[in-house]
Amino acid sequence: MRILLQFPEGLKDKALLHAKKLEEQGNEIFISASPTFGACDLAIDEAKSINADKLVHFGHAEFHHVDFNVEYVPYTIDASLDVLDKSIDFLKDYKTIGIVTTIQHIHQLPKIREFYEKNGKTAVIGKPYGFAKKEGQILGCDVGSSATIDNKVDAHVYFGGGIFHPFGALIHTKKPFIMVDPFTNSVELIDQYREKMRKRSIGKIAASLSANRFGILVSTKNGQMNMGLANIIKNKIEKEGFQAAILVSNNVDFDSLNNMMEFDAFVNTACPRIAVDDLDRARKPILNASELMESLKMRNENKRI
Repeated sequence: MRILLQFPEGLKDKALLHAKKLEEQGNEIFISASPTFGACDLAIDEAKSINADKLVHFGHAEFHHVDFNVEYVPYTIDASLDVLDKSIDFLKDYKTIGIVTTIQHIHQLPKIREFYEKNGKTAVIGKPYGFAKKEGQILGCDVGSSATIDNKVDAHVYFGGGIFHPFGALIHTKKPFIMVDPFTNSVELIDQYREKMRKRSIGKIAASLSANRFGILVSTKNGQMNMGLANIIKNKIEKEGFQAAILVSNNVDFDSLNNMMEFDAFVNTACPRIAVDDLDRARKPILNASELMESLKMRNENKRI
């Protein structure tokens, strides 16, 4: 069988190891050298271009159905739970807590829940919106496991490494959010980032109030493309008397984007984190759909004054 292997950046150093194992089983193996941002970013075009029979995607669980033979190989990590002891002081004022993690630690959720319940907490594990497949799992674009239980808990706990995943959940919840990192053996309350992002969002909207020409970002990645939303946004902008164009790319290259000087602002319909994490890389404001609607609403209100 001809197989293309795809690895996220953190697992690319294991590519040759897996390739050799599959070759020893009689397969013809190729390795994708392109970057991948998750299970929304499958190397299907590369697989088809080399006539591969299957794509094996490492590190993530299934994100959405695609019309190709894809095998997902999630990467699990048995991280030490010793750091949970440190989190008890941070949670002393909260009785009911929500627990979330990534696919790498989802198998550890039962023990994490057991730990907190032994320490007098009521532990709640929510369900994702649909892109993530496991209860308690969060993605950069699916924080339902936190957001859907925000009104049922006193605080949230994220178990895992780095701030990327809890950051997405943080800005879609209102309750205190604790990050428990087993790799740095640290516990941190990260609520302060909510206000920071709220102010940045207000700043983006304010900066777009004078914009007349909008570029609407559309990704061709199989799990990110949303041409329907892009067309709705384009029609809305033009109905308000402004110019709009749909900009199509696979990866959002900010050097290229910054060269498109005709546009006064951009509206993102690709990975939702682009309008959150990459603001400093663009010379012009990048809005999400709701921020655009708020900008247009404010303009109309100013006209009536």
